[in-house]
Amino acid sequence: MKRRRKMGADYVAPSPYSVGNALTKGDVFTKLSAVVFGLGNIVRKQYVKGVALLVLEIAFFVFLFTNGITCLSKLPSLGDQKQGKVLVDGFWEYTQGDNSVVILLYGVCTVVLCLLFVYLWTVSLKSAYKAECLTREQGKAPSLGDDLHELTNAKVHRLLMFLPTLGILVFTVLPLIFMISMAFTSYDRNHLVLFDWVGFDNFAKVFSNSGGTVNARLFLQVTIWTLVWAFFATFLNFFIGMFFAMVINRKTTRFKGFWRACFSMSIAVPQFVSLLVMRTMLQPTGAINRLLMEWGWIDQALPFFTDATWARVTVIVINLWVGIPYTIMQVTGILQNIPTDQYEAAKIDGANWWQIFTKITMPYIIFVLTPYLITTFTGNVNNFNVIYLLSGGNPVPVGDSAGKTDLLITWLYKLTVDKNDYNLGAVIGIMTFIVLAVVSLITYRNSGSYKNEETFR
Repeated sequence: MKRRRKMGADYVAPSPYSVGNALTKGDVFTKLSAVVFGLGNIVRKQYVKGVALLVLEIAFFVFLFTNGITCLSKLPSLGDQKQGKVLVDGFWEYTQGDNSVVILLYGVCTVVLCLLFVYLWTVSLKSAYKAECLTREQGKAPSLGDDLHELTNAKVHRLLMFLPTLGILVFTVLPLIFMISMAFTSYDRNHLVLFDWVGFDNFAKVFSNSGGTVNARLFLQVTIWTLVWAFFATFLNFFIGMFFAMVINRKTTRFKGFWRACFSMSIAVPQFVSLLVMRTMLQPTGAINRLLMEWGWIDQALPFFTDATWARVTVIVINLWVGIPYTIMQVTGILQNIPTDQYEAAKIDGANWWQIFTKITMPYIIFVLTPYLITTFTGNVNNFNVIYLLSGGNPVPVGDSAGKTDLLITWLYKLTVDKNDYNLGAVIGIMTFIVLAVVSLITYRNSGSYKNEETFR
């Protein structure tokens, strides 16, 4: 047995079935498993596991020699063959050229598959060495039934997390790598079929003061507004929703179910329907302005979406209608689970309502909802629906590619879908990810939910 170099409850001994041990201490069949995957398992009668590893190895090399090498060879240049045409008998015949988007996509997928193959190589070595050690110690390697029993008991977490992890890899990690790669190319409206690697030129455009449609001034303006929007959209919803939840939860409040049902109904209505209706009502000729003018309260239409300040306040206020019901539901569940003996003890000690709120209710709510608040903040930074469906980013100054209410996510959408500047959109996407990651990690690691996990247990 391997000796522990440290003592302590949190110390975990390194696994003896490592790649290093397999290559240095394994027998010839274990070492050959680095070349012929699954050989060590097959020799020790683990036929299903060994054959599965061997089949995966063969499948990888078949892919590599049929398509993979071609994809990797074109990745450095992203293709250079233009579409051609030849006049034959009075008709143009077109010859297919390279498509840089396809080359980049297949190239990224091939690189990821190569990395997965390296991981499979380590799995093959570790599995062969483990089978060797267990055969030497117990007389035989675990059978397929033993492996399945262990997989559904001690290692059930691996079984349950396999599909979610695979989904994250395919639908999140791969698109993310593809998007990041796009930020280093010239993939824009002028190079939609063939484009090249340009290094950090796109980042230089975004952070320069050249005066183009994308520049440092505009990026800073949109980033600041995005963070301001996310802050107010998160915490106004939270505090106002908490206030309503506490009012409804009071013993003296009658018809509690009715009031909660009223707020729940606003959740049941599709969000895009509410936003589009409100957008129509707030237009210069919409219902709100027409009613106010007919009543004589205003002489001209209010600039809900034509003035920057009015537009920003409008989207924040309307977002309360969308977000407060969710907060009410969250806080109501927490309030009903706070131990009543804490309130009774506080009242016996002579605490007033404010002291009870600040010392018991609020700390408990904040402790439980900190991860939810971070998630909500992240969602508001990427809140495409409210901004795009309500204001469309308006007002938009002449010459700018982003409006006064545009968030980073809606600006990214406009750059890619409307203007076809995918490279600049990819840069904005990377910067959005960095801003979110830094804010979320710093906030969570300094919260009570992270530091004092056992406090309210």
